Amino acid sequence: MSKITQNHPHSTRRDQRRRRVRGKIFGTAARPRLAMSRSNRWLYVQLINDEAGRTLLGLSNQKMKAVKNETGGQKKVLLAKQLGAALAKQALTKKIERVVFDRQGYRYAGRVKALAEAARAGGLIF
Repeated sequence: MSKITQNHPHSTRRDQRRRRVRGKIFGTAARPRLAMSRSNRWLYVQLINDEAGRTLLGLSNQKMKAVKNETGGQKKVLLAKQLGAALAKQALTKKIERVVFDRQGYRYAGRVKALAEAARAGGLIF
């Protein structure tokens, strides 16, 4: 990666981090890349085989039922936990146990952390 792309004046710090990390992460058939992205409202996850250029599994929490915490907050984090558990369950049915986690430059906190921990608890190995 050249310095020109990395230090482009319109690049955000997340873009720079995403490019730097993505250059080192590669998904294979034995160990696909778990790519996640998020918007203010939803989370999207995919298991990708970069060798073949194929998406093996894709999920979103758009159709999951909204859950409220006892205190009435943290709905997004609970949805992220549900999505991580659903991802692990479907990946294990496709005989995928080991993945490489690509968090797309997002900080490992909040919804990203909840998704990763729920996927690990469901049986995926990062």
